[in-house]
Formats: sequence, C-alpha cells, structure tokens
Amino acid sequence: MLLRVDHINVFIQASHILREISLDVGENEVVCLVGRNGAGKSTTLRTVMGFLTPQSGKVEFLEQEISGLPTHKIAQMGISFAPEDSGIFSDLTVQENIEIGSWMKGKSQAHEDRIRLAYQVFPVLEKYKPRKGGQISGGERKMLSIARALVSGPKMLLLDEPFEGLSPALSMSVKEKIHEISKLGLSILIAESNLRHVPEFTETLYVLERGETIFSGKPDEVQNNKAVLKIIDGYEYST
Repeated sequence: MLLRVDHINVFIQASHILREISLDVGENEVVCLVGRNGAGKSTTLRTVMGFLTPQSGKVEFLEQEISGLPTHKIAQMGISFAPEDSGIFSDLTVQENIEIGSWMKGKSQAHEDRIRLAYQVFPVLEKYKPRKGGQISGGERKMLSIARALVSGPKMLLLDEPFEGLSPALSMSVKEKIHEISKLGLSILIAESNLRHVPEFTETLYVLERGETIFSGKPDEVQNNKAVLKIIDGYEYST
C-alpha cells in the first residue's frame, strides 16, 4: 500500500475535526474523498501533507510513518500537494512557478525532463510562460498548481478541489489532464465537494460527513445509497 491513513483523530484548537478517519491509496490508484464543505476533506489532505498532526492514529507512506514529519520532508519522500486556492505565486511568472516545483530536487537532466513533462501535460501554459501568475485565469491557475506539483517528481499527488469554480468544459479538460497524469504511474488522492465531478477513472471513493467516513467503496456503488446521496447533495432522492 502506498498511502495508509489509519484511524486518525485531528483537532484544530478545541474542535475535533477528523474522527477515526481511515483510507488507503494503492500504487497507480486514483482515490476520491467527497463531502460537503466542512466535512473534513481538506483537513485530511493537509494532515497527510504534514500541515496538521493527528492526536491519535497514524499516516504511513511507503510503509513508513510520516505523522508529525515536517511538510518538506514529506514532499521529499514523494508526495506533492496542489491546494484548493492553487497556492501559486502571483508575482512570479508561470515559468518561475513551475520551476519552483523542482528546486528541492536540484538541477539535473531529470529536472529538465520534469519541466518538459509539465508543459506536455498542460500545453496551454507554454504560451503563458512570461505572464505573471496573477494575470492568468482561475482555470489556468488550477493547471499551474497541478503542473508545479508534478514537476517535483512525486509518487503521489494530493489535489484539493481541482474542479472548483471551473466551467463544465474546463472542468472536463482538467479531468482529462489528471487522467493523463495517472497513466504516468502516479497515485492521486482528490478531495471534491461535488459528486458529479468525481472522475470516472476513480477506483475508490470515500464520503466524509462531519469528520467521519460514511461510505467507502466503488464510485458506482454510492449511486444506490440514497442516504449518502442526500447528505452530499442536500435533497431527497426518490427510491
């Protein structure tokens, strides 16, 4: 198993945010966390990435416990994170934002190959190389954030709301790019609030509500669970 989250409990100040959350992500697997705003999806990703430390339970990557490790150490082990707000540097160019992703690995032929790969996956960014990060569209910032994460040469990508705020056409384009990345052999863990945005190539789906797992299984199985669908979408489904 590439990533294992084992019964973690996470508090932010006095608030109990994650309650006994467990999930697995295997080699070359795409897994989605789905839930309403505030369900605990982003907190789960941020805990895996080391921004938060579980009070109990543990997170393992490549069979090594990473709970409590500094974020940069986790990144060096092979996990990259594209946050919900994209997290790009508005005052740097698109090219500079992408190149930052490979700095911790140092200059090498592999460095150049990873940058070339990022532009191959997201060719639209090629023409925006000299443009400042704050001067591109929201959809392009999402692409840039994922491209920057890809350039670090990870074994796993954590993508927080990669389709949030995108038009249907652009959402489909980003989804295709994520599928292309998955075919490179990377594992991907996606947090998403809209069940309709879950990629069809997702292998395992977890649904969170108020910091707890209320469903885990194949994506098509959730369509038969009216109670879970009601929680996610907020209205009754006919039986």
